[in-house]
Amino acid sequence: MILCVTPNPAIDRTLLVNALRVGEVHRAEKSLTAAGGKGLNVARAIHSLGGEPFCMGLIGGHAGNLLAELARREGLPAHWTRMKNETRTCVIVVERGRDATVVNEAGAEVSAEECQAFLNDVWTRAEQAQLVCLSGSLPPGFALDDFARLLRGLVARGKSVWVDTSGSALKSALDVRGVNIKVNAAELGDALGLKISDAEQAVAAGRQLLARGVSSAAATLGKDGAVLVAASGAWIAHSPKVEAVSSVGSGDAFLGGLTFAFDAGKPPDVALRYGVAAGAANALQFGGGAFTAADLENAFAKTFAFERPFENR
Repeated sequence: MILCVTPNPAIDRTLLVNALRVGEVHRAEKSLTAAGGKGLNVARAIHSLGGEPFCMGLIGGHAGNLLAELARREGLPAHWTRMKNETRTCVIVVERGRDATVVNEAGAEVSAEECQAFLNDVWTRAEQAQLVCLSGSLPPGFALDDFARLLRGLVARGKSVWVDTSGSALKSALDVRGVNIKVNAAELGDALGLKISDAEQAVAAGRQLLARGVSSAAATLGKDGAVLVAASGAWIAHSPKVEAVSSVGSGDAFLGGLTFAFDAGKPPDVALRYGVAAGAANALQFGGGAFTAADLENAFAKTFAFERPFENR
């Protein structure tokens, strides 16, 4: 089982339109309502790969009840920590021939007591999992100190902890020794005060994270693939070319593929290939984190990873 933790889940409303013009009325050709948030997309990808995800997050109100029901209908097992305020809703507009436009609500305010209950729930459920993914933003009121405590508690319990977040939450995670980091190039650059535009720069940035105590680091580079940096070496994988429908959730699918492979005992280069292939397969679908077995197999066959040796290793 892989624990997929989303502190700030959402109802995702995805709308497909022929053309998007600001200030005009549109009629959606297709719509999708799903249990959303980055960790839910990670879980969906793991489920698509045949793995066993388990979802956790803070939910509240009618929207929270709907989120729990939507996850259940998809066959995503979960335990939810209840909060007083209403779960947020995010809107994703997919325009034919162009990438998606995303409007995310910040989320509802959570209390210190609700945060502590959430930490306790995650620590308890983590006893049944070796690998834990924590994905996405923190809701208002969720203190950075509590986030760091959550991560330290999981590392102290011997869990392999993968963190995918950004901004101040990412900077807080980078101070926790023993975590694994998955981010995109822009997020990694912002955290380190660097501009990262290619794989070699991403590898160098990943080595900086290892020097700070991070166990391993993965950075996605969009259509250019991804890198994985660990104490044993660094690997670069190029993404296959696809006719993308929407890139929303591709980074989450990458983390799902990567951690699914690691949980199955695959070596780093193969795990990286699984991550890149899952991200590419996700881009072919309407909605985040879901893909077909055929699309995944086709993308995996076209994805190659090679080692980038460290100098003076």
